[in-house]
Amino acid sequence: MKQHSAMPDQLLIALGGNAIHPEGIKGTGQEQFDVAATAATALLPLLEAVPNLVFTFGNGPGVGKVLMRQAIASKRVASMPLDICVANSQGGISYVIMQALQNVMRAKNLQRPVASIICEVLVDPADPAFGRPDKPLGYFFSESEARDLEEEFGWTMKEDAGRGWRMVVPSPAPLKILDSSLLSSLIRQGVIVITAGGGGIPVITENGDRLRGIDAVIDKDLTSALLARELGIEHLLILTSVRHVKINYGKENEQDLSTLTLAELDRYIGEGHFSAGSMGPKVEAARKFLLAGGTRAIIAHLDEAYQACLGTAGTQIVNQ
Repeated sequence: MKQHSAMPDQLLIALGGNAIHPEGIKGTGQEQFDVAATAATALLPLLEAVPNLVFTFGNGPGVGKVLMRQAIASKRVASMPLDICVANSQGGISYVIMQALQNVMRAKNLQRPVASIICEVLVDPADPAFGRPDKPLGYFFSESEARDLEEEFGWTMKEDAGRGWRMVVPSPAPLKILDSSLLSSLIRQGVIVITAGGGGIPVITENGDRLRGIDAVIDKDLTSALLARELGIEHLLILTSVRHVKINYGKENEQDLSTLTLAELDRYIGEGHFSAGSMGPKVEAARKFLLAGGTRAIIAHLDEAYQACLGTAGTQIVNQ
């Protein structure tokens, strides 16, 4: 398997929720800025080393809170549809990340512009996902609390991997990044671009070319894989709270995977090693990225982002 000992010239980094809203915090504004500052410090070596950088990020906790706030205030303030809620959280979180990156670079006298771009992503209104909501958002609740929320607000609630009950919404596959030409132009100018937060704002086309938002949340890793290929970026780095992809997770024979070929990944997916609620979307995004012509997908811990790009940390996934 080919080893990578040099930094790529172009890189798309998909930040997991631990970069802004890890478990165990209330999610206050100050907490989010503090967590983002820590993440930006870990990412500084990549900001210094990679000429063309794109960041995407998850927004599950963020958009869940937007929905909860408006549900609580629904008798006083008009509620917004889910696509606007996604845009709301995308803008707020990208601002926090942007400022954290700006501050860590200024402290090192690194002069690089950063731009946050609100991103629309085309989906198919006939996607089967609209008939089976399964994308978890927001807080965890007990079963009795979940039933109360279903009755009061009309939410769909499901049990999430033994951790509690959460709201679930449709999660259609991303088909096209509508703003990729603009993003490409900015990247070529050396701008660090932050975009496609929470998988992007899901939109459909009507009457040939008219756009309309739709109630859904797209998986941010799948959008990241698609965006990387549309931009011609050969390396995809998915950062999360674990250091390796594992097989036999939680069992006595649990095993960290440092390197994987696409064929090996397909075999492990077929054997059911990756949960749909945790590692499943990440390995599927890596798979789609490589099948579409990507060179390397990496799944790694935020703290080891630089080492992962050098091939000495995380799980390195390649075609062969």
